[in-house]
Amino acid sequence: MRRYSTTAEPAPAPASNTLFPGQRAPRSDWQTVRNLLPYVWHYKWRVMLALACLVSAKVANLGVPVLMKQLIDSMNLQPGDPRALLAVPVGLIVAYGLLRLSATLFTELREMLFSKVTQSAVREIALQVFRHLHALSLRFHLDRQTGGMSRDIERGTRGIQSLISYSLYSILPTLVEMGLVIGFFILHYDIWFAAITGCALLGYIVFTIVVTEWRTHFRRRMNELDSRANQKAIDSLLNFETVKYFGNEEYEAQRYDENLRKYRTAAIRSQNSLSFLNFGQQTIIALGLILILWRATVGVVDGKLTLGDLVLVNTLMIQLYIPLNFLGVIYREIKQATTDMDRMFVLLGTNQEVADAPGAQPLQVNGAQVRFRDVRFSYEPDRLILDGVDFTIAAGTTTAVVGHSGSGKSTLARLLFRFYDVNGGAIEIDGQDIRTITQDSLRRAIGIVPQDTVLFNDSIFYNIAYGRPDASRDEVIAAARAAQIDTFIRELPQGYDTPVGERGLKLSGGEKQRVAIARTLLKNPPVLVFDEATSALDSRTEQAIQAELMRLAQNRTTLLIAHRLSTVVHADQILVMDHGRIVERGTHAELMRARGRYAEMWDIQARAAAKGGEAVSADALALDVGDATQDA
Repeated sequence: MRRYSTTAEPAPAPASNTLFPGQRAPRSDWQTVRNLLPYVWHYKWRVMLALACLVSAKVANLGVPVLMKQLIDSMNLQPGDPRALLAVPVGLIVAYGLLRLSATLFTELREMLFSKVTQSAVREIALQVFRHLHALSLRFHLDRQTGGMSRDIERGTRGIQSLISYSLYSILPTLVEMGLVIGFFILHYDIWFAAITGCALLGYIVFTIVVTEWRTHFRRRMNELDSRANQKAIDSLLNFETVKYFGNEEYEAQRYDENLRKYRTAAIRSQNSLSFLNFGQQTIIALGLILILWRATVGVVDGKLTLGDLVLVNTLMIQLYIPLNFLGVIYREIKQATTDMDRMFVLLGTNQEVADAPGAQPLQVNGAQVRFRDVRFSYEPDRLILDGVDFTIAAGTTTAVVGHSGSGKSTLARLLFRFYDVNGGAIEIDGQDIRTITQDSLRRAIGIVPQDTVLFNDSIFYNIAYGRPDASRDEVIAAARAAQIDTFIRELPQGYDTPVGERGLKLSGGEKQRVAIARTLLKNPPVLVFDEATSALDSRTEQAIQAELMRLAQNRTTLLIAHRLSTVVHADQILVMDHGRIVERGTHAELMRARGRYAEMWDIQARAAAKGGEAVSADALALDVGDATQDA
């Protein structure tokens, strides 16, 4: 059974006033508990048996002091009385021991029965939240703060355990025991015993609730500052290299310490209010004990009660007030648990912006022709990103998209994966609107090699196998060979078991790109997206990777998004985008003959190459073209 300290303060919960987009405001405690009940009631027979064990344990617990009273009264003989030896109540002594043992037995049975309920509810809810977070749109994950959200989930699952534990193991047993004790006093003693006990209990509970509610704003401030400090720390550590580049270690430490100082102030105020609460609770308990023991003592003096009755009343009150002594802590813990759970249930209730349509069917691939039909899209209502984009990527061909930053190139890839839904028009694969098919089948049909490959903090083998987790080891190695990275991996001391570090930072840019290519080869999708896959690499590495990308794209429908024009000359179709529109389209040769925007960009690149410089990006080329136009 769990033990609690009267001064223990529950772990801080996340700020309740910091909601993610699309979330509801925090609900009442009862609404939060009601959200939990279906997960618990799924094991209703275990719950009912556990409650029966709870009542049985408390009845046995009440019987212990009753037997003690009878034992004392039966031994009320004068010293030297010849009946003393015969009066030893062996049966009562044995019954006393058995009752104490049965109280423990029923308590342990209750915990054994309910442990599966608690852990199963935690598992089911945590898994549901995890799946729901992966089902939310990219917009949500771009707005979220990982540090605060991870704590919300951690605290929420811990809050479920706390709420069930405190309710079943503390609150409910205490209430049952209160009812049994007060009922026993009413049946066997005068009404004053029950009245004093009831008033003391009522005063204690009212005082605890009122003061705890008053303390709530101190706790909320602590919650907010705790989450804020955690978010700052995680954000700084995730950007460790950037901090080092600019020598801002002390600046980051000062930012973190500013939140810690504010948290310290709020924590001190919270502790002072906690001390006031504890002292007030103990005062009420002491008054109740004094009054009821005074009443029992008067009864003994008047001959209305025996010494056994005095011992019984005292023992009952001690048994009652020991758990009651922790009621304040438990109430605060339960309030804290419901706050923690509410935050997690708010996450679970966050609107799933992009969801499968009712009756959505899996994608049926027949060649994998991709069509963007008059697509319009904006991240914000007042900023149009794509304006009437219309093009077709024939099955098994490559279409390249070039243009300056902000022209909408990368948005095409996000819309194709259906991270967002289009505002107008449609995106089709083999004539099927992607909004009418399941997202799982859509994304299984598309592979991507991004500009910045982010790897899991695991082995190289794990990161390649992530393309198809059920692949055999031989298939993973075959994919690595096809991506020209197998030789490099085998030269490492740990081979395929080599850890890649946080976000793959132990590998170079070229090595990470080859891992990404191997992962995509293993997935073997009919549609490929290269989202500026080589723009972050040096020229020599780019040429090597580019050759592998071309081999990967053979016989697959490919969307190639690029800054560097030298990487798109082989494309079957090149689209030039500007401010969300396609301003030119054709092959490399056709666009050069047209002497439009693409040709101007190419000429600038050629002049830069003639001077010995590296090929410049389309972004820089567009700026130069703009300057040249103004000069003209």
